[in-house]
Amino acid sequence: MDSPMTLSAIFPPLVLASGSPRRRELFDELGWPFSVEVPRVDERFFEGEPPTDAVERLARMKALAVAGGKPDVCVVAADTVVAVGETLLGKPTDRDEGLSMLRRLAGRTHEVFSGVAVVCRGEIFSSSERTEVTFRPLSEEEMAAYVETGEGDDKAGSYAIQGKGALLVDSICGCYFNVVGLPLARLSRLLVKAGLTLDRQWRLDKE
Repeated sequence: MDSPMTLSAIFPPLVLASGSPRRRELFDELGWPFSVEVPRVDERFFEGEPPTDAVERLARMKALAVAGGKPDVCVVAADTVVAVGETLLGKPTDRDEGLSMLRRLAGRTHEVFSGVAVVCRGEIFSSSERTEVTFRPLSEEEMAAYVETGEGDDKAGSYAIQGKGALLVDSICGCYFNVVGLPLARLSRLLVKAGLTLDRQWRLDKE
């Protein structure tokens, strides 16, 4: 019979600091028990700020905003942005802006950056991920039809690679889950630093 797990071996409960349904779905697919708390932070980018710095800074802000006053939890946060050259694309404010974003992306390669942060036991661990995505050429009618599906309304770059937007994409180079909004391998490595080893990540639902 296994000996009872000592209190020091129990990893703090996970809190996902995000309102993103995609990130919640990824946690669910991993079988991780977690709660959700949506952070309230200023998500604006600084002028001239490199995208890797911007997404990591915002992920850390989100994680710290939720972790404040909660020493007994492990908070995970992320932030994602699409970059076309020097232009950063967040979530569209309306469908006209969504269509404008797709015009920038059609027939060319862009970059997706995500920052990930973990706050656990008074320490913060963070990193970022970069993926290249190449869109197929698209007609005005095709782009308008996709925008009208509404799928990209709340997505960085105005598309969802895990949904109907998969048909927009010719190829990707890098982490697929980064494009969805949460680079899982990168997050896993941060959790290892926080004390949750990979083998325990696979059986976290049993602890």
